[in-house]
Amino acid sequence: MLDLGRNAETWRTWCDYRSVWRWHFYAGLFCIPFVLWLAATGSIYLFRPQIEAWLDRPYDALAVDGPRARPEAQVQAALAAVPGRRLNSYELPKRADSSVRVLVGRGADLFRVYVHPATAQVLHIVREDQRPMRRLFYLHGELLMGITGSMVVETAASWAIVMIVSGLFLWWPRKSGLAGVIYPRLWRGGRVFWRDLHAVTGLWVSFFTLFVLLSGLPWARSWGNLLQDARLLGGAAATRLDWTTGRDSEIRARVARNAPPVAPSGEHAAHEATAATSAASYAGLDRLVAVVDSLHLEPPVLVSPPSMAAHTWTARSDAADRVSRTEIELDMRTATITSRVDFGERPLVDRVVGIGIAAHEGQLSGRLNQVMGLFTAASLWIVAISSVVLWWKRKPANALGAPSPQVGSPRIPALVKVLTVALALAFPMMGATLLAILAIERGVFVRVPAAARFFGLSPA
Repeated sequence: MLDLGRNAETWRTWCDYRSVWRWHFYAGLFCIPFVLWLAATGSIYLFRPQIEAWLDRPYDALAVDGPRARPEAQVQAALAAVPGRRLNSYELPKRADSSVRVLVGRGADLFRVYVHPATAQVLHIVREDQRPMRRLFYLHGELLMGITGSMVVETAASWAIVMIVSGLFLWWPRKSGLAGVIYPRLWRGGRVFWRDLHAVTGLWVSFFTLFVLLSGLPWARSWGNLLQDARLLGGAAATRLDWTTGRDSEIRARVARNAPPVAPSGEHAAHEATAATSAASYAGLDRLVAVVDSLHLEPPVLVSPPSMAAHTWTARSDAADRVSRTEIELDMRTATITSRVDFGERPLVDRVVGIGIAAHEGQLSGRLNQVMGLFTAASLWIVAISSVVLWWKRKPANALGAPSPQVGSPRIPALVKVLTVALALAFPMMGATLLAILAIERGVFVRVPAAARFFGLSPA
């Protein structure tokens, strides 16, 4: 027989202050390994431009005697070094003594070929996915597990947002004074030391962490795809997407790039067919490179031929600071610019995401951005380690140590309940796992005495 009184009392214990503490505990328990991993790999990736410049130093201080080889000759040398290949992009050299980077593709593979600017000699070939910073990128965002890894990281990031929001609710001062609220009482020692280190550091780093988490979600598999769908609904389909949602989306783009251009139709078919045919031999690249070089776009600058992905010759700045990026289309026959899109002309979604990604990668404001990124990563390590110490100190024997629902605990304000529902709707992976945990706790664990005791629940 259904006991309405008991069920009502049980429901009240699931909507009280201690339940927020419980969800904060669950979120932290799940997120801590990922927080430590993402903070460590992300702090290294902040310095990608400096690291890649150091790795490429043998190819950026070359002895260049005599006239430079023509861009078309440099491209043909790169293509000859990778059988069955197709030109993806010609990267303008950064300096007069720098090698030319030519990106050539073959199906889903992409190779970076370093070519001497004067002799057109191939100096080095590396598979793009095997470059150290690209491997780190996949480790950071996908755990080298592809779509599955991306979903796991997205789930962890979503729960990290819950962890921060619930932590701020728990931190909200219920006493006067700044000690233990704004600054830690490090002189007290013991549990107070670790509690203040956790709570106060968490307070100061909370805004930066929320920004990092939110700005990283466009790369995630499910959340990023939803954002791309929303972008299309907003009428941004005509503008090329400037970010990916994992390695699988990059591979699809490569396959399209490495396929021949689609045969055009219509009144301009003859002209476009001529351009596509010319692209096959890459004749005229010399003039296009000269035109693009005169624009002084922010490096690296890539010139790309037509393909299934882009039906005209294009040039774009691939600057780490995405605010500086520009994309142009070129007419091969006349070597003129037919269209130009600067960052400020891109759709609003693209601009917001671009600024967020640039800041996430530490490239929006140079060294200051990198320092703030390091501060956030180091603070997250402090918060994570101190939480483990606090948990271990209070954890009872033979139990997980999760805060137990408790009759008489202060009720949760309505605003917090609304915020919880909003978070579950905004972050589908978090919402789905939240419902799963609730179902398991209330449907299984409370009915098994040993499990109920381990998870700090009252047996049904």
